[in-house]
Amino acid sequence: MEQSAIADRRQLRRKLTFWRVAAVLIALAAIWAAVAWRAPDIGSGDHIARVSISGIIQDDKDLLERLDRIAKNDRAKALVVTISSPGGTTYGGEVIFKALRKVAEKKPVVSDVRTLAASAGYMIATAGDTIVAGEGSITGSIGVLFQYPQMKELMDKIGVSLEEIKSAPLKAEPSPFHPASEDAKTMIRAMVMDSYDWFVDLVAERRKLPRTDVLRLADGSIFTGRQALAARLVDTLGGPEAIRAYLDTRKVAKDLPFVDYEPTSRSGIPFVGGSIRELARSVLGLSLDLQPTIEKLAGEKLFLDGLVSVWQVDRD
Repeated sequence: MEQSAIADRRQLRRKLTFWRVAAVLIALAAIWAAVAWRAPDIGSGDHIARVSISGIIQDDKDLLERLDRIAKNDRAKALVVTISSPGGTTYGGEVIFKALRKVAEKKPVVSDVRTLAASAGYMIATAGDTIVAGEGSITGSIGVLFQYPQMKELMDKIGVSLEEIKSAPLKAEPSPFHPASEDAKTMIRAMVMDSYDWFVDLVAERRKLPRTDVLRLADGSIFTGRQALAARLVDTLGGPEAIRAYLDTRKVAKDLPFVDYEPTSRSGIPFVGGSIRELARSVLGLSLDLQPTIEKLAGEKLFLDGLVSVWQVDRD
């Protein structure tokens, strides 16, 4: 092989080595930045933690992990929970409520009710040591809802039928393919009322109200912030100033900055939102299993589990 060809090959190898090392350093920097973004408690000084709960409330593992981090972080001197939700699943509200109360065992928790915090959204709000709402905020809707579709008439029109063999009459009830029997309705109603009683008792305990008073409010009605204040469903009307004023009474310094604990899917860091492992394989030529592939946001579907406790606007 000619000397010039050997020299060219060596030069090419040096260039490849340089770019591979550079790519590794960039990947490591991206991973470090992603970790720092996702876990603002790392390297932060004293601060007030803030989390946002919006949309349909479900069993949210990512949120529960963030709340656990806040509870364990001594630099987070308080927690503000910003809520904008029409409700969601009863179980989802329950587990988030309990997680917030664990945080409250160690530091003050403020529920910040924004445009809408109804049903399971209000359930979560009651976990706060105090509830701050806007005058025009919508809250309340204390109750439990169980819905299922009924398609029998449509199936009859298009000439489709469904045959079934069940181990017992109440198995797989209610069904969208035939009207529920009275026994099935009784079963569902008992389940709904059991969850409803738990919700009512929760509000009575957290708001320090007689159960009879809560029952009068727990007919599914929604309230403005002003009405909720009069009914003692919230403690204060206001915004950031009211939140700071309350935290001052809990000996939390007024000049502490707010630090948002964002979901991992909102990192906005280069390479994050794809797979670091795939990056290593395709760009670096390495087979590294650095972390699991992060789920893509596109095409996300909503699945509600358990009883659904949600306020909906009547479209009629």
